[in-house]
Amino acid sequence: MSSKLWEKNFEINKEIERFTVGRDREMDLYLAKYDVLGSMAHITMLESIGLLSSDELPQLLAELRSIYDTCERGEFVIEDGVEDVHSQVELLLTRKLGDMGKKIHSGRSRNDQVLLDLKLFTRAQLREIVGLVKELFNELILKSEQLKDVLMPGYTHLQIAMPSSFGLWFGAYAESLADDMLFLQAAYKLCNRNPLGSAAGYGSSFPLDRQMTTDLLGFDTMNFNVVYAQMGRGKMERNVGFALASVAGTLAKLAFDACLFNSQNFSFVRLPKECTTGSSIMPHKKNPDVFELIRAKSNKLQSLPQQVTLIMNNLPVGYFRDLQIIKEVFLPAFDELKDCLQMTAYIINKMEVNEHILDNPMYDPMFSVEEVNRLAAEGMPFRDAYKTVGLQIEEGTFQANHDIHHTHEGSIGNLCNDRIVQLMDRTLSSFGFERVQQAESRLICSE
Repeated sequence: MSSKLWEKNFEINKEIERFTVGRDREMDLYLAKYDVLGSMAHITMLESIGLLSSDELPQLLAELRSIYDTCERGEFVIEDGVEDVHSQVELLLTRKLGDMGKKIHSGRSRNDQVLLDLKLFTRAQLREIVGLVKELFNELILKSEQLKDVLMPGYTHLQIAMPSSFGLWFGAYAESLADDMLFLQAAYKLCNRNPLGSAAGYGSSFPLDRQMTTDLLGFDTMNFNVVYAQMGRGKMERNVGFALASVAGTLAKLAFDACLFNSQNFSFVRLPKECTTGSSIMPHKKNPDVFELIRAKSNKLQSLPQQVTLIMNNLPVGYFRDLQIIKEVFLPAFDELKDCLQMTAYIINKMEVNEHILDNPMYDPMFSVEEVNRLAAEGMPFRDAYKTVGLQIEEGTFQANHDIHHTHEGSIGNLCNDRIVQLMDRTLSSFGFERVQQAESRLICSE
C-alpha cells in the first residue's frame, strides 16, 4: 500500500522513490509527536473559522492525543509505503474516522507543516540542552570553589608561564558555558516563532487565524511574512547549529586539557577509572577514551553550521528538496551533544586533582613574574626588574616564592564565581520555558 499526500493516478518509479525519500522516514520519527501537536493546534483553529464542525473537532483531537501517547511511548512507526510522518498521521486518522481525517490538511502544506515540526522539535531539544549545560556549569563552579586554593601551572605556547589554580581552570570553563548560553538563548528566540499558516510559502485563501495557532503552541510571535517563513528553513537550523557548536567548542577544549593533564607527564588530574580503558598489550594503560570521544564528537558538532550552510546557502527563495538533507545532519546532533554534556558533567564530578604539583622545582620559573612585580613595586623600573630576574634564571640562582597574592577581579585570589553565576542565571531567566510548557500541556491534556 502507498500513502502520499500528493499522489496522483500514475505509477511511481521505485528507484526514483527510494532516492527522493532517502532517509526522510527515519528522520521523521524525531518529529512525530511534534507533527501531532501542531495538527492539534491547527484543527482547533480550523474549527474556529468554520472549516471543521464542533462535532468533528473533539473526535479528531481525541485520536490525535492517542497518537501522541503512542509517540511518547516510542511505539510510533511509519509503515511501509507511507512516505512521511504527515502521511502516517493522516492515515491513522482516516482509518479511525474516515474522510473526517483528511480534513486536517486544509489550509496547510507539507512545507509549513515540516517547518512547524522542526521548530517545535528544536525548541524542546534546546530546552534539554540548556538544562544539561546548566548541570555541567554547576559542577564546574562547585569544583572551582572547592579547589580555589590549589595552584597549578598556567601555560602559553605549551610552555610554563605563570601560576594558575584549579579554581581558575574549572571556573574558566564555567564562564565559557555562560557565554555559550547566550548563543542558545538567541537560537531559542529565533526558533520560537510560528511558521504555520505560511502553507507552501505564499499563504492561503482560507481565512486562517495564525495568531490563534501561535498562542495555542506557546510561540513568542509568528513568522509574519509567509515568504520569509519559508526562507527560514535552513536558516533556523544553521543558527541553532552555531549555538550547539559554541557549546561543543567549550567541551572539546576542556576534553583536550583533561586528556593532557591526565597523562603521566603532567599528572595534574586523575579521571574516574570507569571513564578510562586499558590496552590489549600494555597492562599499565588507563586511556582517557571517554574524553577523547567527547573531543571528537564535539569537533564534529562544530562543523554543523557549515554543513547546513553548504546545503542551503545557494538556494533562491521558495522550497527545494535540497532542504530535506539538512534533517540528516541536524536532527541527530542534539542527542550527540546531550551525551557529551552528560558524560563531561559525570567526569568533572568524579575528577581528582593533584594538590602537590608545585612541589616539583621544575615549575619554579613560573613564579618569575611574581618576583619582577615585587621588585617593581619596591621602586625598581619594570624593565630593569625583568632583566634582573631573567639573569637569575639563566644563572640558576632564582629563588621562587610560592606565597602569591592576586586580588583583582577574576584572578587566583578573587575568582568572581558569584558574578559568573549571576551571568548564567540572568540568561536562563529570559528563555520563558514555562509559558511554552503550559501551552503544550493545555493542548495535550484539555478535553
